[in-house]
Amino acid sequence: MKKVLFTLLLVAVSLTTMSAQSVFGKWKTVDDETGEAKSIVEIYEKNGKVYGKVVEILNKNRQDAKCIDCPGSDAGKPVLGLTIIKGLEKDGDEYNDGKILDPNNGKVYKCYIELEGKDTLKVRGYIGFSLLGRTQYWSRVD
Repeated sequence: MKKVLFTLLLVAVSLTTMSAQSVFGKWKTVDDETGEAKSIVEIYEKNGKVYGKVVEILNKNRQDAKCIDCPGSDAGKPVLGLTIIKGLEKDGDEYNDGKILDPNNGKVYKCYIELEGKDTLKVRGYIGFSLLGRTQYWSRVD
């Protein structure tokens, strides 16, 4: 009987710990082609939706980069401080129905994010439906 109670307690603690994990916080982004770390993006919630803002650029040569080809009000803005993930909504274990901006080319894609472990964030940008797109894995920053 004690073994059963102990096992149930371990399962309950594990589930509590897993559910306490969050997409919110700072994440290191990586270039798909070079594998080099590019920036730190902070994921946060505002008015019930999820956003991501570039809070640090890791390449010293790109510190003053501007979003030249970005659409609308983001055109010409500095990449540092730019909100690149907009309007995601929680749907089970993932956040979707939002947009992600690639500041290198100004293109906007549909987006969803989800945790792939406590320190890995899966970020998928796509056109139309999620099969036509690309996925990046971002690492949590302390």
